[in-house]
Amino acid sequence: MMASNEVSASPDNAQWQSINWRVVKQHVLKLQMRIAKATREGKHGKAKALQWILTHSTSAKLLAVKRVSQNKGSKTPGIDGIIWNSDARCIGAVNQLSRKGYHAKPLRRIYIPKKNGKLRPLGIPCMIDRAQQALHLLALEPISETVADLNSYGFRPNRSTADAIAQCFKCLCMKRSSQWVLEGDIKACFDKIGHQWLIDNIQLDKRMLKQWLGCGFVDKGLFYKTAEGTPQGGIISPTLMLLTLAGLEQLVKSIACKTGNRVNFIGYADDFVITGSSKEVLVNEIKPQLIGFLQERGLTLSDEKTHITHIDDGFNFLGFNLRKYKGKLLIKPSKSNVLSFLSNLREFIRKHPTIPVNDLIKILNPKLRGWANYYRHCVAKRTFDYVGHQLFWLLWRWAVRRHPTKSKDWVRRKYYMNRIGGWQFHGWQKIANMDCHFNLVQIAQTPIKRHVKIRSASTPFDPQYLAYLVKRKPKKQSRNSWLDPVLAAM
Repeated sequence: MMASNEVSASPDNAQWQSINWRVVKQHVLKLQMRIAKATREGKHGKAKALQWILTHSTSAKLLAVKRVSQNKGSKTPGIDGIIWNSDARCIGAVNQLSRKGYHAKPLRRIYIPKKNGKLRPLGIPCMIDRAQQALHLLALEPISETVADLNSYGFRPNRSTADAIAQCFKCLCMKRSSQWVLEGDIKACFDKIGHQWLIDNIQLDKRMLKQWLGCGFVDKGLFYKTAEGTPQGGIISPTLMLLTLAGLEQLVKSIACKTGNRVNFIGYADDFVITGSSKEVLVNEIKPQLIGFLQERGLTLSDEKTHITHIDDGFNFLGFNLRKYKGKLLIKPSKSNVLSFLSNLREFIRKHPTIPVNDLIKILNPKLRGWANYYRHCVAKRTFDYVGHQLFWLLWRWAVRRHPTKSKDWVRRKYYMNRIGGWQFHGWQKIANMDCHFNLVQIAQTPIKRHVKIRSASTPFDPQYLAYLVKRKPKKQSRNSWLDPVLAAM
């Protein structure tokens, strides 16, 4: 079914399971690299022409449908109630991805709780709208990666919160480093971005972009128009936000050059920190310029979450606490996140007093691994010990309540085994007619390892960084990588 550069779209002879995804991804990546190269060289007309070719490519349409049909929200329908849960529907969806005659449908509004108790509105597009957004995102991402701030780490491929925290360490760890920090947070960033600014400045098919921005939403059976913002829940929304904030770092650096102060910018989505050598520069020079930059885009700083603090007092960023103790910078899990994590564990265990022990462990283990892996690059050993200790007593009380007529020694022998380093909570499972222990993750034994930060200028759409990015991937992910043939051909 494969041609030299394209993929046959005939549903009669093309089966979804037989598609060679390596060839599909190769073809899309080569077009994306050409778009990025044209953008770097300032050839915006050529980049726009290549974007048109990519969005009309069958390879890109296949990749867009695959992403939409296999991501976490693939089982959540829009207002039409349609989901693509079969190979036949996916093949049919590829043929529906046409610009001609396309009209975006309203979003289905749902609400999810935030940490502060408020509700965050999400807009759920229909499957066809998600696929159209994913298709045009393939053409927009090379541009966003080329023009984005070097030290912006949110919603970007190959970057993570660990990279943002590592950059913070790099900017603050030395004695001569900046001592003052502006913690910035943009108020309702997704909901307030100006539509006209996006239409005038985002290099994307204007007809499609206008439909997604003005499609409106349905809430409790009523239709509402959207005059501002991008829908939280749309696939292309994070990249639109990234492009809206592109230029913040350059603005900060230009102010630093005029004043002669050392200033650094680290951003992650709509959160950012700016380090400065004096409080006056941050208050009188940088903050007014930030406000003007955001107002042009219809955005404002959040008064509740925007602060200027000294590094000796410490500040929280992305769930970490960064603070200098007698001149030494230590990065630890923030106290609020530790208490919130323990509160969630406590609430879950309390609500499931009769759950089978194996099921309890199967649910707790991913939570513990995920939380430990998020913080394993910082000074977290003592925190892991504390969480492990608290969890031990939570599970001990849970086990004792299950057997009110048994002695505590009986409970200990049933649920705990003595391992090197302490008592370990466990269950049982049969493997080949043999009783085997099913153990709870020991969070206190998570090894601490410093994270190696990604190069700020690296991008998957620049050939000079491809080999570097492949080396950074874990061995399991880099094995049989679809980038290998691309590297070999260069």
